[in-house]
Amino acid sequence: MVFRSSAAICGALVALVVSVTVARSETSGVQSSAAVEAACERAIVGAASSYNPFKPGKEEGGPRTASGERYDPERWTAAIKTSLREKFGGVQFGARPKFALVEAVGKKVIVKINDVGPLRPGRIIDLNERTMRHFDPSMELGVIHDVTVRPLSGHDWTPGPVG
Repeated sequence: MVFRSSAAICGALVALVVSVTVARSETSGVQSSAAVEAACERAIVGAASSYNPFKPGKEEGGPRTASGERYDPERWTAAIKTSLREKFGGVQFGARPKFALVEAVGKKVIVKINDVGPLRPGRIIDLNERTMRHFDPSMELGVIHDVTVRPLSGHDWTPGPVG
């Protein structure tokens, strides 16, 4: 009888710790590595570059992306190679956003995939300015090699660094 009570108490404590950890990650906007890894599908490995389709004076508020959103260099977004569109569940105008985990140079970040494009050979993803600065603060590299991109299932991700 004592054993069953101890097991029940232990189980309740574990559930409490897990719920507090999840609540903390949701309020801070940072996903836990374990939650992200559990949601990941197969990885794609290649190079990442940065892009900024905004041309001052051309379009007020920035150009529209494939999802219909305006390009914003301050958000955690990226464009995937057009041939990978289906792997990411289709990135289409007006569709729900798709998310991916991007890993490079020992850092991880969740990005919203809101655009597609014909990238140069070997490149699999174009990162907007904020995301590229996360991996390359000086913006001197231009291209980051050995980048791993994993499509994330679901739609409830908070873009930003993964801690």
